[in-house]
Amino acid sequence: MPDRELPLVAHLIELRTRLMKIVVSILVILIALLPFSNDLYTFLAHPLMSVLPKGATMIATDVASPFLTPFKLTLISAVFLSVPVLLYHLWAFIAPGLYRHERRLALPLLISSVILFYCGMAFCYFVVFPLVFGFFTTAAPTGVTVMTDIAKYLDFVITLFFAFGVVFEVPIATILLVQTGMVTPEDLAAKRPYIIVAAFIIGMLLTPPDIFSQTLLAVPMIILFEIGLFVSRWIRRSAAAEEAADIEAAEMSAAATTVDDFDAEFKRAMDEEDKLNKQ
Repeated sequence: MPDRELPLVAHLIELRTRLMKIVVSILVILIALLPFSNDLYTFLAHPLMSVLPKGATMIATDVASPFLTPFKLTLISAVFLSVPVLLYHLWAFIAPGLYRHERRLALPLLISSVILFYCGMAFCYFVVFPLVFGFFTTAAPTGVTVMTDIAKYLDFVITLFFAFGVVFEVPIATILLVQTGMVTPEDLAAKRPYIIVAAFIIGMLLTPPDIFSQTLLAVPMIILFEIGLFVSRWIRRSAAAEEAADIEAAEMSAAATTVDDFDAEFKRAMDEEDKLNKQ
């Protein structure tokens, strides 16, 4: 059963308190990162800068871009880094209303979702960016110098970061769909061809309009779906085995109770017979 039930006003007050703590944590991280804004942008721009032709640089077409773009990156970085804090307060807010078996599943899923989101961003930075930017810079027509605007570049990479971070949550989504009973692993396995097509469509919508980026997003999505399907089957088998063990234990307990009752009845009958013999 849930630990406690609070009135609506108490829930709203607690929610406001936790939201304020989340905002404060973002502000603290933002203030700590502000002195390193330019360094953060240099780090973010490295995958493109490393493949630019000799003599080519990035440019700023707006007057305020040299200040606003690193600041925007710092703010977004603060939000991304505060995700564990956000999920902690989310967990602390909903945990009292969950049953024990729900908590046992929800907490690992929350932790896994954070790890997978960061893994998606890391995959995007270390694997996707070098391949995509290497392709784009070499595909430029002869006589065209690649000089990317810093604000446009930031928007481009943040879109890819978010896309890959969300896509890496596919195993979590698959497990939740199975655990809530909306689908079964068998249903998902039967619909695998449609899911593969959907992965490429999602890759087309979330990435720049080129088949290269689309494939780099769709292939990990399909692999992660298979991982989520495997874990879902394992969880269901474990739950079924645990349920069978509980049923067996209950049957053994019932059988033991029956034997004890029989022994007690037999003993009572023997005692009554002894009394009659003595009389």
